[in-house]
Amino acid sequence: MKYGYIGLGNLGGHLAASLQRRGFPLVVHDIDKSLADRHLAAGAAWAASPSELARQVDVVLTCLPSPAVSEKVLGEVLKGLKPGATWIENSTLGRDEVQRLAAVAEARGIRVLEAPVTGGVHLAARGEITVLVGGDKALFEEHRKVLEAIGSRIFHMGPLGAAAVIKVITNMLAFIHLVADAEALMLAKRGGLDLGQAWQAIAASSGTSFVHETEGQLILNGSYDIAFTMDLALKDLGFAMQFGREFGVPLDLAGMTNQTFVRGKAAYGGSAQSTQIAKLLEEALGTDLRAPGFPARLE
Repeated sequence: MKYGYIGLGNLGGHLAASLQRRGFPLVVHDIDKSLADRHLAAGAAWAASPSELARQVDVVLTCLPSPAVSEKVLGEVLKGLKPGATWIENSTLGRDEVQRLAAVAEARGIRVLEAPVTGGVHLAARGEITVLVGGDKALFEEHRKVLEAIGSRIFHMGPLGAAAVIKVITNMLAFIHLVADAEALMLAKRGGLDLGQAWQAIAASSGTSFVHETEGQLILNGSYDIAFTMDLALKDLGFAMQFGREFGVPLDLAGMTNQTFVRGKAAYGGSAQSTQIAKLLEEALGTDLRAPGFPARLE
């Protein structure tokens, strides 16, 4: 089989590179051709458009910044894909959007898997990110090897739409944890503790979290560079609030966190790093959260 990857940004570029490292023949496309340079140097072929890419491959993978972009790119892809081909969507979409776009593709004879990823860009770079899959089980098994090439832990969650629900849940938790971690670190700082030592103690305690152990380091460095934006955080929190209304689940913490990120976007812009949400507290109290020895980016 030949594979195509569309969307070579912070996340998609690493997923495509993982496929190349595992020997999958790859055709690539991005609206910014410079993002393809490292892939072309490693032997990938370039396609000038999504439809041109689709004409050359059996499987198209996409990782795109919004549902609107996914819909637009899918429309172009369907001009080139042959019936029986497969579209694997690595973007985070809402459940209804996944199902609606899958129906459009399936009406043209294209098979669909949703496969959003979670764990952070640093794990994607190492090929160790978690992949959450929704879709037909037999189709999942057919493409298991390509999914295992981009991630180390693969979960088939159920039919199309199931992966969208669990991905939104995991992101909702991550944003709640991020706001909570900023508050915890601020308590330590204002309480006169050494922040580096406090971070270590929290990481070794029952209060730790994946977010504390990763994004907490970027807060203490001051780079905040998690390669994930306020806009993306608000998109995912919006999906969570929508599910809460639909499923009849009160989401008090998620609702407060959503409003905190609304304030973060108003203060720093939608393209600001999501980890900069800690700056709201730093600026409100005139107290920065810095400690030596922490990295500017996660490796």
